Amino acid sequence: MQVILVTRLNGAVFALNPDLIERVECTPDTVVTLVDGTKYIVAESVPEFIDSVRHYRASLIAQASRLESEPAPVAMPSTDDEDHDAKVLPLHRKEH
Repeated sequence: MQVILVTRLNGAVFALNPDLIERVECTPDTVVTLVDGTKYIVAESVPEFIDSVRHYRASLIAQASRLESEPAPVAMPSTDDEDHDAKVLPLHRKEH
């Protein structure tokens, strides 16, 4: 699970899952409200917070892009004496 790091007003840093964020408000402190109603007051400004979420989302897209461009792993033949080959069995639907 990926998270972003945010700072409480007392200076303590904690990790927050950005997928759970419902809204961010400036009241004048930055208040983060999660989808379950939990609220956090953080030291980051609203633009700084949004930038952190934007970087998080961009990193997910970049990771997915790298995964798509990598060649699929190739299964290596087994050197064991036992037969570990997968067997494919056809499934037949029952007639109603």
